[in-house]
Parts: sequence; C-alpha cells; structure tokens
Amino acid sequence: MTQPRATRIGLVGIGFMGWIHSLAYRRSKSAKLVAFASQDPKKRSGDWRGIQGNFGPPGEQISIDGLEVFDSLESLVQCPEVDCVDICLPPHLHVPAAVLAMKHGKDVFIEKPVALTLEGCQEIRDVSKKTGRLAMVAHVLPYMGPFAFATELVRSGKYGAPIGGYFKRVISDPTWIPDFYDPDKVGGPLVDLHVHDLHWIQLLFGKPKRTHATGRMRGAVAKYVHVLYEFDSPDIAVSSSSGIIDGPGRPFTHAFELHLERATLHFEFAAHTDSAETMPLKIITADGQVLRPELPAGNDIDAFQAEIDEMAESVQSRVPAPRLSLDHAAGAVELALQIQAQLIASRSE
Repeated sequence: MTQPRATRIGLVGIGFMGWIHSLAYRRSKSAKLVAFASQDPKKRSGDWRGIQGNFGPPGEQISIDGLEVFDSLESLVQCPEVDCVDICLPPHLHVPAAVLAMKHGKDVFIEKPVALTLEGCQEIRDVSKKTGRLAMVAHVLPYMGPFAFATELVRSGKYGAPIGGYFKRVISDPTWIPDFYDPDKVGGPLVDLHVHDLHWIQLLFGKPKRTHATGRMRGAVAKYVHVLYEFDSPDIAVSSSSGIIDGPGRPFTHAFELHLERATLHFEFAAHTDSAETMPLKIITADGQVLRPELPAGNDIDAFQAEIDEMAESVQSRVPAPRLSLDHAAGAVELALQIQAQLIASRSE
C-alpha cells in the first residue's frame, strides 16, 4: 500500500515559536518543511542564531538547501509546493495572514491564540468555509505528557466522566515578549497564556456557560486571575488561576487536579532559576489506590511534533482533529475576553 506523501509546509514567522516548529518538522515523517518567509535578510540566509525563548535550544545557523525562501508571505502563498502555511507571526497578524493563505488555496496551521478578537475568529471561520481550506490552531498543551495522558484517559471513560478540577498556569514577567501587555498586539496574560487552559477545559468539559472572575489588572489587561466556571450540569465544578507574578525566580509553573467520577488526577511542575520541581502525574482512585503511570520519556519538542503530525494527518484526511479545532480555539479567546471584561467592569462599579 502506497504511503501518502508528507504534507508540505511553508512557515512564516521566524521567531521563537517558528524555530520550535522547525525543530519538530525535522523529526516528523508526516510533515515536511519546504519553504519559509522572512523579511530579515539574515534569517533568509539561514542565520537563526539570535532566536531564544523560555524553553528549548537557542536558534542556530540552519541549512537552507532544498528550501524555498521568500521575503514575504505574499510570495510564499503563491508557491505551488506548499500545501499548508504554518503561521507563527505575532498574534495581531494571525488573521490577515490566515485569510491571505486560505484565499490562495492553502490550508493554515495557526499558532495560538488564533486571534485577538471575536471578529477575527469569525473572519477566519468565514473564509475557511468559503474557500474549503482547513483552519487549524496549534494549542500544544493537550499533546504534552501528563496533559495528553489525562486527555486520553477522559476519552476512554475508564474512570467515568470528568466532573471538575482546578487548573493553574503562572509565569514571571515575560520580558522577552515585546508588547506582551498590549491588547492589540499580543493580548496579555489571559489571551496569550491562560488561553491554554481555557482551550483544555473545553476539550474536557465542553464550553462553560458562565464565568466569575476576580484578579489584578495591568493597564487594560488582566495580570492575574482566579476564575470559577459554570456549566449546564450543576455537578461540574471547575476553577482556575493564571497570570503573572513579580517573582523572576519562578519563571513558570503549571498544574492541574482533574476530578473524574471514579478517580482524581494530579500533576504539578514548577521551574525555578536554580532548579525544576515536579509532582509527577498520579491517579487517585475511588477504591483508595494511588497509581503512578509511567509516561514516555520526552523533551521540549516532542509535544510539538505530535501536534504537527496530527495537523499533517488532518490535511490528508480533510478532517481537523478535535485538539486542533478552530471552534475550541475561538471559544478559548471568547472566554479570555469575557473574563477580562468582567474584571474591567468590576473596577468601574
């Protein structure tokens, strides 16, 4: 039986996330990077050494042999060798880039957040429907070790339906991200950071019908929030905490406690400037067992490769995987903006 050829990718946005995606393409057998676009002559020459972020290896000099190299997205979308455009541009450029690519017959794979406004989400949805091109969103969290395990366990129904939980995602001030607190450029902690958990909560429980939020603001955006979520079922109890702390000694932490009908899952990871500490994933069952599942050994790129492999398979099948759903991604943006509006309104009362 003939294997389908790899999905051919054109990458735009050669920054930190574009670099991480490029490393995942090196490993993937389902997707192949065939082109990229950058306005920077150094990056077009393969000099990606200035790229760095809060995880993964720093950028390096890459070989551009065999790659089509363009100085603009407008040129890249006209390349017949590209099946799908991977958009790793700053968030405020996601919508026009996705629309342009789809109008030129390309599927799109958009790094989160899919857009900064509900209108932007709807525009992508409308153009996808009109052109018949796939619009998939790169929310990597459900592909990451403990989160991927929990997602699959919920799907299996082994311990019953999810009935609640607590989700935490906290970082120190991300000074490496320009315009992080600008609602028109990056979106701030809710839209750029907590959107991960808002997306995952929907995958697990469906979309909340109402939120109740309290927290601190920084200018026009929320800085740190506590949120309670209401669902159609009164038996589902979900809460979250997320945002920025002024403590650079702990640059990142994420955690969850997920309640199923017959078990509770618990995981926490915290990075510190001198070390990292983990409370490994545990399954605490209703009959008193504490199970410690062995997860596959992995590194920072594995989840991105899994995400990219599923994107490539979706392009081949023409059916977006649930974890890449535009509707879930747009719903996460809607919830983030809703929570932010509640905080703003509470300040004016």
